[in-house]
Amino acid sequence: MDKKNFVFGKENFIMLGISIVIIVIGFWLMSGAKTTEETGFDPHIFDARRIVIAPIVTMIGFGLVIWAILKKPKDKSDNYKNIN
Repeated sequence: MDKKNFVFGKENFIMLGISIVIIVIGFWLMSGAKTTEETGFDPHIFDARRIVIAPIVTMIGFGLVIWAILKKPKDKSDNYKNIN
């Protein structure tokens, strides 16, 4: 039975999973209090965490997704050719 060649390697899937977790953390950092008629205006919507840190974390996550997709997996079939 021949070995199936996948487009992504193990490292690609690990990086993709880590980057998705980072994106979720970035969106979680963006969430917060809302302004309603009952509670009034909440000035915490303009915190540095929501305006600066969260978008940076999210963009880093999206950059890692692109890197995980474009990263060429290591070709292990070359190692098997050298053994024979």
